[in-house]
Amino acid sequence: MSSMSEFIFFRNKMEAAGVNEAAIRAFEQNYHALERDENGMIAEDSIKPCESLPDFADVAAADEDFSPELLAKTVVIKLNGGLGTSMGLQKAKSLLPVKGGTTFLDIIANQILHLRGQTGGMVRFLLMNSFSTSEDTLEHMESYKDQNLSGAENIELMQNQVPKIDAETMLPVEWEKDQNHEWCPPGHGDLYAALAGSGWLDALLADGVKYAFVSNSDNLGAVLDAGLLRYFADSDLPFLMEATRRTEADKKGGHLAVRNLDGQMLLREVAQCADEDLEDFQNINRHRYFNTNSLWIRLDVLKVLLEKASGALPLPMIKNSKTVDPRNRESPNVLQLEIAMGAAIESFPGSSAVCVPRSRFAPVKTTSDLFALRSDAYEQTPDGRIALVAERAGEPPVIDLSDDYKMVDSLEGLGMPSLLRAQHLKIRGSVRFADGVKIVGDVSFTNTADETKWVAGGKYQDEDIML
Repeated sequence: MSSMSEFIFFRNKMEAAGVNEAAIRAFEQNYHALERDENGMIAEDSIKPCESLPDFADVAAADEDFSPELLAKTVVIKLNGGLGTSMGLQKAKSLLPVKGGTTFLDIIANQILHLRGQTGGMVRFLLMNSFSTSEDTLEHMESYKDQNLSGAENIELMQNQVPKIDAETMLPVEWEKDQNHEWCPPGHGDLYAALAGSGWLDALLADGVKYAFVSNSDNLGAVLDAGLLRYFADSDLPFLMEATRRTEADKKGGHLAVRNLDGQMLLREVAQCADEDLEDFQNINRHRYFNTNSLWIRLDVLKVLLEKASGALPLPMIKNSKTVDPRNRESPNVLQLEIAMGAAIESFPGSSAVCVPRSRFAPVKTTSDLFALRSDAYEQTPDGRIALVAERAGEPPVIDLSDDYKMVDSLEGLGMPSLLRAQHLKIRGSVRFADGVKIVGDVSFTNTADETKWVAGGKYQDEDIML
């Protein structure tokens, strides 16, 4: 059976499910890459480190005012397709309370409303939802109906879904026990196909929108910045990635590098790193710049590139091996093909990156991240960001919670010490912090007993404590 005839099964399945043509072509591109045995790996000896980047402080003036003309040409897009299943949630992660009962979505909405109130401009706003997050998200956003921040027709960009591939037959997997498990998200690199296939790209361009600022909904430091918007517009760059200096907390995140072959800047994700190169990948002094997944995109250039590429940007394919039912290891093995949004830095000729301060990067991927974000090491700024306090000089505390705290509910019984001067906090076993606990430097608490042990109020500095 030829590859062309094999792919027709995928096309038929996707067309029957209403998947748009742009997404089908993007998946077809990845499928054929898989057939060619491309694994998306980027070898350490094929790249060199990205030595330097323009600095935010040099290109964006502090407290710069927004240009109404540029705002009228800009859309803010938040990626909101993730569920908080790894933290015990069954709904959009952006519905998690962050500070004082305020959710990610509330903070994002307030950021947009702050911009609108500050400038008088109707800043455009889209949420890229998945089929898993759409209903809960739209229901929550109804509370902003009077502020024109609700309704699928106004704020929703729907992420596509693609078939899982049966690892044995290389055909679309079938799983009658739950047909939803036959599908998977194609990664946030689906942004480009989703914009094109949904009609939003043409609609925004027709409305005079030229610039898109894209970031994750769980990164509350990523807000539209007047200086960066002006810099992006003045530079005439087609694509700009926000990067920041890596810390120990970022060792697993994608980093920037330069390809030896042609000097092209690229992004390497951990899934594209062979085991033998992992030490270099995690070397934050060698590969110094971390992709924050906050991007600035020229929509008119994207339109031209998509037309030249028959509707699908040539992004590197990332292959993930899974089971069709992720909770059943005995279920059939499948392959899930994904693409990364930031990988488009090598698809836009003349693209670039800028080194931004840590204040523009405050993501939540685990309960450890959430615990840190809820602490006094972070504050909510007047423009709606959740950012590190100035005293921390851009260095986040590194939190290492044991599996006892893997689920969000477990944090409620943990208590909240001061992390203002903490460098590294490690907790093992069932622990409860009394009021007035202050962590300074590197501190660990270990409880090997079954019953919860209390940590008394007071300062704990550079010590390992057995409870």
